[in-house]
Amino acid sequence: MLLIYNDNALLDAMPPNEFDATMRDCLTHADELRQEGHLLESQMLESPTTAKSVRIRNGRLTTVDGPFAEAKEVLGGFNLIEATDMAEAVRIASQFPWARTGCVEVRPLKDIATVRKQVSGATRRLNAR
Repeated sequence: MLLIYNDNALLDAMPPNEFDATMRDCLTHADELRQEGHLLESQMLESPTTAKSVRIRNGRLTTVDGPFAEAKEVLGGFNLIEATDMAEAVRIASQFPWARTGCVEVRPLKDIATVRKQVSGATRRLNAR
């Protein structure tokens, strides 16, 4: 998973035509990655000001409007890619222009089917006792 973080101050400082050109380049690059079989999914997130944070502590639900942290860089979107190894994933991530206005975090996915099987097996073992 490529998590795209942007520094809004750097984005806001870009002239509109430069931002549009960067976005067009990013979309073209995404189309190329999809054609090559590397890009599985890609989405942008709305501004952190539109978000809500949900927590339950001691049985009490708390909902807080965003933004949640005084962070310089905020999560702006993600790209789910297919890569043979971490080196290839880093190479793909480095081609996104957002690495120049923030950060592209490369994080391997954990297979949820394996986790489901592990925890289901643990439940069955406890019930068998």
